[in-house]
Amino acid sequence: YGALPLTEGKGEVAGFLLQNLNRKTIPLLRRKLGIVFQDFNLLSDRTVEDNLRFVLDATNWKDEQKIKQRMAQVLEQVDLKGQEKKMPHQLSGGEQQRVAIARALLKQPKILLADEPTGELDSQTGRLIFDLLRNLHAEHGVTVITVTHDERYLREGDRILSICDGRVAESAIPLGAESV
Repeated sequence: YGALPLTEGKGEVAGFLLQNLNRKTIPLLRRKLGIVFQDFNLLSDRTVEDNLRFVLDATNWKDEQKIKQRMAQVLEQVDLKGQEKKMPHQLSGGEQQRVAIARALLKQPKILLADEPTGELDSQTGRLIFDLLRNLHAEHGVTVITVTHDERYLREGDRILSICDGRVAESAIPLGAESV
């Protein structure tokens, strides 16, 4: 998503050449991506609704009816309908992660990047989040790229890339998962 510059080789994401990214084009790339951070990155002084509205305001949504409709759609997708007025501290870790996913879905991204989406969660809630991400792909065609150390989910990916000692490899059995 442009946090670090590409220092060698070539890469393309959502039609953007990574080697050509600059301060003006990085925000344009990020508008095409949904990003789910490991630590949720919710605004703690705002309700669920206001956390979502923040993204829509930042991407120049103006029509109040469309704003409310889109927020309702994503909250329904992540099974949080009726939680709009709650503050982040009133939600469980799994609910906060689902708000983060809803926020990432607002822009209807073709690619969703999820950094350790189950890392802060218990195993049952982690399973719910992982299933939600798989359903986003199956039902809405979103390409979900998940970074995880959680070997419980590694074998379930459609394509698995492992990073070991700075090298990327595609494998049927993820590196280090042989003992699972």
